[in-house]
Amino acid sequence: MHRRQAVKDEATCNFVERDAQFKYIAERRAWYEDQGLPVVSIDTKKKEILGEFHRPGQAYTDGLLHVANHDFVTSEQRLVPYGVYDTIWNEGFFLLSRGADTSELACDAIARWWQRMGQHHHDHADRILLLCDCGGSNGYRLHRFKQDLCALATRLDRDIEVAHYPPGCSKYNPIEHRLFCHVTRALQCLVLRTIEIACTLIGRTKTIPGLRVVAEIARHTYEKGRKATAEFLRDPPITRHTFLPQLNYTAMAQPAW
Repeated sequence: MHRRQAVKDEATCNFVERDAQFKYIAERRAWYEDQGLPVVSIDTKKKEILGEFHRPGQAYTDGLLHVANHDFVTSEQRLVPYGVYDTIWNEGFFLLSRGADTSELACDAIARWWQRMGQHHHDHADRILLLCDCGGSNGYRLHRFKQDLCALATRLDRDIEVAHYPPGCSKYNPIEHRLFCHVTRALQCLVLRTIEIACTLIGRTKTIPGLRVVAEIARHTYEKGRKATAEFLRDPPITRHTFLPQLNYTAMAQPAW
């Protein structure tokens, strides 16, 4: 008998078409990559705490680092880092907000990624493949996310194809193991006193294979409670795919009249 630590390898996902959805996502990614089109992974990273608070890890210092002995946190001290990861160019973007984690924040993050990074590599592209999990602000059941996504597609003048990972499989989203883990490592033991400091430190994240990260502070605070309009629900400009239409669909860019 030996002392061992529990291993997280028991699947909690009971989604019937789990494997089929993974194969479908792999096929769509391969097609986009063959065509030279962008494949983007999105999600909200674990919320950070701003202020004189402890963070796990060790760092080289010339003395003791003193922080508060209790984490009494207000809503204004919670930082929501929404991430966008370009799987082809190995580039990440974060939009940092102190408001709620909403679909508006998700779509604004994608828009800012496109303006600051994406268009320089993919200006020729007429469509984007978006990979995301099933929950949170980009959940597959959220009509408001779909409405904001359609508005974003029109704004970028490009169709946005969405493929959600099955329920309980968010850790397979590329952004989790190709961006978030490296940002967590880069921030270990560092005290995030202000959002400006957090923005600077996140933007310094790098890896030997060449990961590049850009971080930006959101221009306004995001609020909960936004609902899809009745007009959108009556006739949404969404094309649902034949295979698992609840997880796979395309937000269509609307022509400018």
